[in-house]
Amino acid sequence: MRDWNGLKQRYLQDKISIRLGNLASNLARIKSRCQNSANCDMVASLLQESKLFIEWTAKDTEVEIAAELAELQVQLACWQYCWERIWQDEEQRSAFAEQTKIWSEKVLNMSGLLAVN
Repeated sequence: MRDWNGLKQRYLQDKISIRLGNLASNLARIKSRCQNSANCDMVASLLQESKLFIEWTAKDTEVEIAAELAELQVQLACWQYCWERIWQDEEQRSAFAEQTKIWSEKVLNMSGLLAVN
C-alpha cells in the first residue's frame, strides 16, 4: 500500500507551479506507459496519484485553474470507472493515451513553467 500521507506532505512543500508540473509529468507518464499492455497496474496507480495531486493543489490555485483541474479530476474518475474496458481495448487505450497527452500539455501550460521571463 502506498504512503499517500507521506507523499502529500512532500508534495505540498512545492510551489503551485511545481505541483502542476508534477501533475503534467504524471499525465505524460501515463501516455508513455500505455504503449505496453503489461503496465495496466502502473497506469491505474498513476491515475489515482494524479487525482490526489489535483485534490491537494486545486484549492490553492486561481479559480480558472481550479475549474480546469476539477474537469480533469472528473475525467480521471470516469477513466477509472471504465478502467478494465479501456485497458483491454487497444483502440480505447490509444484514445485514452492521447487524451492524457492533451491534458498533460494543458496542465503544463497552466503551471507557467514554460513561460519565458
